[in-house]
Amino acid sequence: MKPYEHAAERGVPSLVWRAGQERRLQMIAKWAKLDNASILIDGVGVGTYASQIRKRYTSDVEAFDIEFERAQEARLETPHTVVAAAEALPYPANRFDTILSHEVLEHVEDDRKAVQEMVRVLKPGGRVVIFAPNRWYPFETHGHYWKGEYHFGNTPLINYLPDRWRNQLAPHVKAYTGRVIKGLFEECPVRVVLHQRVYGGYDNIIARLGQPGRILRDMLYRLEGTPLDVFGLSHLLVMEKTH
Repeated sequence: MKPYEHAAERGVPSLVWRAGQERRLQMIAKWAKLDNASILIDGVGVGTYASQIRKRYTSDVEAFDIEFERAQEARLETPHTVVAAAEALPYPANRFDTILSHEVLEHVEDDRKAVQEMVRVLKPGGRVVIFAPNRWYPFETHGHYWKGEYHFGNTPLINYLPDRWRNQLAPHVKAYTGRVIKGLFEECPVRVVLHQRVYGGYDNIIARLGQPGRILRDMLYRLEGTPLDVFGLSHLLVMEKTH
């Protein structure tokens, strides 16, 4: 597969492990069971998070991705990786303690069905951890279309537009308000454990700017858990299956 060939419709997977990924893994470990747990990675990409979880917490990690090439690469370190769609998971009900969906939900065809499938295969008392784009982050990080041509990169303020204009510029990816992302679960037997917005790792900015970049990142992190996290990069949503 050519690098970033499917960047528009499926995003770019994490290729290296840096501070931003490590921070998110610690968030996952704080809010969901990882030690000696049965884990499903929803949309595994090339297997970065799956590999780290297997090395540190448990060998019972299964994963899937819609792309054969990505699943094949992830399988090198996470053997139980299959090709599947999020809307039709090839797992029995009540199978997993924890499900991780990391920046995947925005790319699926039917996000409500994908959520229902995650809840179906989750054990009662198990938790699903979702990271997904925040509609009020000032940039659309998945690029945009203009006159039929895709432009990769961060585009300012697209997500602030009304849906009829926003969806013409970014028809390939969703972005969620808090109400909308929690509303996907409205017919599911779950309760909200945590919902907040989180800022990014900004590893590239720090690599370029050094200490000023670290100061900026640390300032943004202090906003998490306050009303100003409404402008964060991603939702962090943790849902627990109740029965």
